[in-house]
Amino acid sequence: MKLKKILVIGATSAIATECVRRWSDQPVELVLVGRSDERLQRLSRDLSVRSPLSKVQTVTLDFTAPTSIQTFMADQAKDGPIDLAMIAHGSLPEQNECQENLSRVDQALALNGVSPALFAEAIAAEMIEQGRGTLVVVGSVAGDRGRKSNYIYGSAKGLLERYVEGLQHRLHNSGVTLCLVKPGPTHSPMTAHLVDSGLPLAELSEVADVIVKGVDKGKAVIYAPGKWAVIMWVIRHLPRFVFNRLDI
Repeated sequence: MKLKKILVIGATSAIATECVRRWSDQPVELVLVGRSDERLQRLSRDLSVRSPLSKVQTVTLDFTAPTSIQTFMADQAKDGPIDLAMIAHGSLPEQNECQENLSRVDQALALNGVSPALFAEAIAAEMIEQGRGTLVVVGSVAGDRGRKSNYIYGSAKGLLERYVEGLQHRLHNSGVTLCLVKPGPTHSPMTAHLVDSGLPLAELSEVADVIVKGVDKGKAVIYAPGKWAVIMWVIRHLPRFVFNRLDI
């Protein structure tokens, strides 16, 4: 029996790892892509114990090199159809550091916005060719409206949202499903510096459950947890003269 093939870009991110653990409840073929071989190997060993009948492959890659991404995807296509792909990499830069250093701005925009779009474009092309597949792109609620506390990161996620919206339009009637995931602040290594800030952080298990269920339903946009759909609707619709008075 052919195993379901799942490709995960940024597999060692906390959200991706939790989702992969759920998807590997049944034997699957996993291709885990990351920037750190040590972390990938650690994750591979964990998944091999949890799902001994699954096949696990790890790949390290330069996430900001278009030619490397395109070559990698061409090689993946030769190995058979991709049933499910998730793009989940990123970093949360310090807003103040970005304001003082344009190199940090460049890095943040490239890793959080441009790089996921490059991967999505390459993966979508292969899924269109095979006539099916599900692509999951992890963005953020930060992309819903620019706020002074994180507008560099938010602008990268805003770019990604507009990109996904256009790609969803392109993929209509193609047989390929594209889901944009918008997590709210979540307990993870990326948000460790926010633990003492008083900001409510969702548990990883809750966020992963929402994502997996939403993907199964083929939702176009998934807020995780769901309450963020309401919160961000309010923030998006606040009049500018009210919004500008908020310290957010």
